[in-house]
Amino acid sequence: MATLKTWWRAARPRTVLLSFSGVLMGGLLAASADFFYPFPFAFAALTAVLLQILSNLANDYGDFKKGVDNVHRSGPKRTLQSGALTERQMCIGIAVVVIMCLVSGGMLLLSSLLAHSTLKEMMVFAAIGLGAILAALFYTLGKRPYGYRGLGDLFCFLFFGWVAVAGTYYLATPCFDFSVFLPATAMGCCSNAVLNINNMRDYENDKASGKNSLVVKIGLKAAFVYHLMLTVLPFLCLTAFLILKQAPYYCYVFWLLFPLFFMDLLTIRKTFETGVPDPLLPKQVRNTFLLTVIFGVFLLL
Repeated sequence: MATLKTWWRAARPRTVLLSFSGVLMGGLLAASADFFYPFPFAFAALTAVLLQILSNLANDYGDFKKGVDNVHRSGPKRTLQSGALTERQMCIGIAVVVIMCLVSGGMLLLSSLLAHSTLKEMMVFAAIGLGAILAALFYTLGKRPYGYRGLGDLFCFLFFGWVAVAGTYYLATPCFDFSVFLPATAMGCCSNAVLNINNMRDYENDKASGKNSLVVKIGLKAAFVYHLMLTVLPFLCLTAFLILKQAPYYCYVFWLLFPLFFMDLLTIRKTFETGVPDPLLPKQVRNTFLLTVIFGVFLLL
């Protein structure tokens, strides 16, 4: 029987903070509005974390079945690859987390409906939620997984950026402001930066295994230019949002974090042709979370 430690490793907790960051950004933006409902935010955070875990488990299973997780893969060994979990155990785990996502998502919709939303709005969000579950599953599962066709970045941007931030904002406050798509875009770019680091790290093995990620499609040099854009654009989007809101000068303190992102960018520049080091991935996640907290907290002052 698999231990809790094994399932913890399969869930890949070092990536979970990324999914929470997008919801946290939406929640902090909502808290800066006139009204804020905490229960939709809390259930949105729980649902986002569960969806991230579901995606990680499904990716473990999908990449293993397609032979991508092999001895040539960089980064930590996954649970199926190492034999820590059987295929049957992983399938059961995926099914359990799907059910948890449905329950948590249902509580999210119910709490927002009781707070301020209409039934029609909740039907739309129910469809988005089901889409998020399917996106988490079919990144690597199925006969034509979209992650193997270079579409992972698009879905990552939509669900970790626009849906996480703008969706949480809409559910947690009775008003809506289209300017929140600026910080939502920032979070989408930060999330794609994590995915891009992962795909640059695994470039050689993915290419040999037929996993046509965006990095495999465009090559390492173009992937670095893409990463440069993903590093700079979030700061520009957040700045544009503050300018639109006529925010006080101290809200721009988040720019003090830019050197952290820039130093990692320099490391990638030096190593992208020989192999991007795995520790950069959790660093990008932590930096994204820190950026979210600093930006949101100063916005509330």
